Amino acid sequence: MRFLVTGGAGFIGSNYVRALLCGAYPGFEDARVTVLDKLTYAGRLENLSAVAGHPDLTFVRGDIADGDLLRRLVPGHDFIVNFAAETHVDRSIGAAADFVGTNVLGTQRLLEAAVKSGIQTFVQISTDEVYGSIDEGSWVETDPLLPNSPYSASKAGADLLCRAYHRTYGLDVRVTRCSNNYGPRQFPEKIIPLFVTNLLDGRGIPLYGDGRNVREWLHVADHCRGIQLVLQKGSPGETYNIGGGVELTNADLARRLLAAHGVGWEMVEYVPDRPGHDLRYSVDTTKIRGLGYRPEVDFDEGLAEVVRWYADNEAWWRPLTSRDARDQIS
Repeated sequence: MRFLVTGGAGFIGSNYVRALLCGAYPGFEDARVTVLDKLTYAGRLENLSAVAGHPDLTFVRGDIADGDLLRRLVPGHDFIVNFAAETHVDRSIGAAADFVGTNVLGTQRLLEAAVKSGIQTFVQISTDEVYGSIDEGSWVETDPLLPNSPYSASKAGADLLCRAYHRTYGLDVRVTRCSNNYGPRQFPEKIIPLFVTNLLDGRGIPLYGDGRNVREWLHVADHCRGIQLVLQKGSPGETYNIGGGVELTNADLARRLLAAHGVGWEMVEYVPDRPGHDLRYSVDTTKIRGLGYRPEVDFDEGLAEVVRWYADNEAWWRPLTSRDARDQIS
């Protein structure tokens, strides 16, 4: 079985590649993996160091929006799992065109190559942010898409293209929409690694608005297990929510991380809220649970693991915090 994993050097994609090549998914131990990654600021070869010498791994540096490259690369693969995306909401507000270029045009070109190459199954990795914001309850997969940021709008556009390529061309496309991910090796512009690395440096942590925004948290390992389950047992043309089931306000998350570092609320620095900031995300996971999905990582244990990992791996994140990530929050 041959996999093309796009964005496979990023945070979530590299977790999936490592798990796939290390035999974490029964029945796929013989998988051969091609990683296609542009290696932008958030894609790092270090994320694949644990499998760098694996005989079944091939790395190609390139862009999913490069149609010529895709025409050469895609043929011969059985599965495409598309993690490649610009993902940070704050960056999308100032550079929306970059997000449209990768998330919409890039996905379309990848879908086109998949159709022409006879790909067996295409799994598109999306986000709960395409639904917008929900005051109470949880989204089901048939709820309307009401994105509120350039990032989420570009991901919604990609989701709709996936639907169109299934309905028009018969391509077996399956879409997953995840809640907020966390885990080791996450780029420190996202809220958990940003707060952790700031606190390790003795710096304050920036909190948007009044901190009431609610996010549902999902460990990256559980997310990747859900993706593989959709690839194996999902249905063509269907969408599956993947959630962790733990909802916290950003203020509550800050309190947990402050406590983990033995410091108090005086380390919180309130910053003006970002434009169009969604108040709450929450996904209904009934559909994927029907395939056998259950999150396995306890949130408190997973969060403690993340704090330890960043404390023990300063050499990984230290070069990244000199960039503009410090004052960005997811």
